[in-house]
Amino acid sequence: MPMIVKIKKINQNAFLPEYKTLYSSGADLYACLDNKLTVKNKEIMIIPTGISIELPPGFEAQVRPRSGLAARGIILPNSPGTIDSDYRGEIKVIVMNLSGTDFTINRHDRIAQLIIQKVEKAEFTESSALSETARGEGGFGSTGIKN
Repeated sequence: MPMIVKIKKINQNAFLPEYKTLYSSGADLYACLDNKLTVKNKEIMIIPTGISIELPPGFEAQVRPRSGLAARGIILPNSPGTIDSDYRGEIKVIVMNLSGTDFTINRHDRIAQLIIQKVEKAEFTESSALSETARGEGGFGSTGIKN
């Protein structure tokens, strides 16, 4: 049985998140706009969805890009965006246009996808030493990409 997640429409024209196929991991999020909106090349805009969410404790929602938009240069610069279980404000999607041309978002366009994930809480404790590993302090590119 699927988890029940409450969605509140902040704007009555909003669409609820929707899984498009039986095995979709992400539910589509829709733009909730009065009119179409143009995102100019290299511009960042915050797009309202018109909804807020109530997640059970121990879960988060991740806002991720849609591959079809990303392939056209419309990305989410903070991807994945995190919605904590105690957040009750409107879900908004930060989009950036890297397409080279202006991009129009229409009233109910699918602009992102929402993934629900379980979250483990950690207890952080200070330590004077960490265990040794083969990788050690190797950072960016240390596991195979060489310049």
